[in-house]
Parts: sequence; C-alpha cells; structure tokens
Amino acid sequence: MGGQWLVRMEDLDPPREMPGAADDILRTLETHALEWDGDVLYQHDRDEAYRRALDRLIASGHAYCCHCSRKAIAAAGKRGPYGLIYPGSCRHGASDATDKPPAWRVITHDEPIGFDDLRRGHYSQRLESEVGDFVVKRADGYWAYQLAVVVDDAFQGITEVVRGEDLLDNTPRQIHLQRLLGLPTPGYLHLPLVTNEHGQKLSKQTFAKPLDPQRAAANLLDALRHLGIVLPRTLIAAKPAEVLAIASEQVGQPEWDWRNAALPRVPAF
Repeated sequence: MGGQWLVRMEDLDPPREMPGAADDILRTLETHALEWDGDVLYQHDRDEAYRRALDRLIASGHAYCCHCSRKAIAAAGKRGPYGLIYPGSCRHGASDATDKPPAWRVITHDEPIGFDDLRRGHYSQRLESEVGDFVVKRADGYWAYQLAVVVDDAFQGITEVVRGEDLLDNTPRQIHLQRLLGLPTPGYLHLPLVTNEHGQKLSKQTFAKPLDPQRAAANLLDALRHLGIVLPRTLIAAKPAEVLAIASEQVGQPEWDWRNAALPRVPAF
C-alpha cells in the first residue's frame, strides 16, 4: 500500500504478561527483517487516553457501571453466537451494587453494524441481541481490548488493519465505539489462522513452539505459503529482506486479490 507499518504492544493484562515477552517479539521481528516505522506504542503507557475516552462515553450517556458478577451473568444471560450475552441487568442502575469497583459497559443497539472485509466480504452483527452491552473497563481496573484498540488506531492514524480472523467478530464492537467517539473506521482484512493438528490456533495457550531465528527465511516462506504466496524454496538460503521484497512485489501486482488467493477456506470459528 506504500504506507507505514506500525508496531503496538497490547500489554493490557499485566497478570498474564510474561517477563521479557515484548523484547522477544521485537527481536523476532528484526530477525525476520520485519522493520517497523516510528516508535513502538505500549498500551500500558496509554491509561490517560483510555480514561478520556471512557469519560466521553459516560458524559454522552453511552456507558454505565456494572456490578454483576460472572456467576450472576451466567445465571441470567443466554448463550449467543459469540459467547454469553450480557442481559443488561445494570443498564438502568446497578442491580446488585457493592463496595467493590464496578466494570464499565457500553450501551449497544440492534441496528446491524457491518463492514466489507477485503477477504471475507460483508460481515455484520446486531450487537444488543447477539453480544449485549460489552465491557470497556474491567472491574479489576484494567482496560478492555475493545476500547484500547479503537483509541490507539485513531491516535496512530491507522487506515488499514490486517489481522487474524479470530478477531473478525470483534470488529462490529470496535466500529460501534468508533462511531460513538467520532473516530474514523479503518479498512479491514481478516486472514486465516495457522493451526495445529487439532485445529487450534498456534499460541502459548496451545503450547506452540517459538520460532527458530536461525531459519528466518524458511519461516517466512512457510508463512507466505499459508497466505497463498508461493515462492521458490531456493530462497531458503536468501536473506529475509530479499524474501519479503519478492513477496511484496508479487502481492503488488494488479491481478492480486485476497479473495481469490490460495488461502485456507475453513473459517477459524
């Protein structure tokens, strides 16, 4: 696209953060010649920006505090296509107020919120009936991903988002927040996940092995093949930057179309 590629550390959950993980990620990107533009943005430094966004939602009447426990939500809510649907118990006042800090939720509606994904085509949800009012700040004081990513996309001037299709069903929630906060909506492309033999996304939760930096070019060729970009295996001896340059050239051709690329067709959900 001829734009900039930015790196953001979405480190919103300190109890789950592995010491040294952020530095390992950056070293891995560098080893694979994935060189980013500008400074790395760390979400743990963005508390004030998220607080201002929540204050705007509260002031406009689009957010409310929620004292419901997980047990209460499980008992009152029903299962929807994207998980448990919050039943709106606190929308018109706390149903079970306590001295404990509340979570903060955003009010949803049932008008379809949709977008045109560059690969998957049109996708939409009716948030109120399919998801429910969702959390933007957790009761433990940590910010929810949905709010943080929307605020930071706008702050960094993001125009194109390319990510795994496990986040496809998050996108209408983010568009809802963008509209409430008067922020622009980027273009989206959701790509198929790399999975193990059980169909599970490769991650630390599924005990996936870390990338071997000694075979950076081979790693890139494997990843590109998953995206339908097949390059000669002779490039396994090339430098990672050369592999990426050739791949970018191929994808930059006018006839390239993500919808028709040789991508895995089975959805990840």
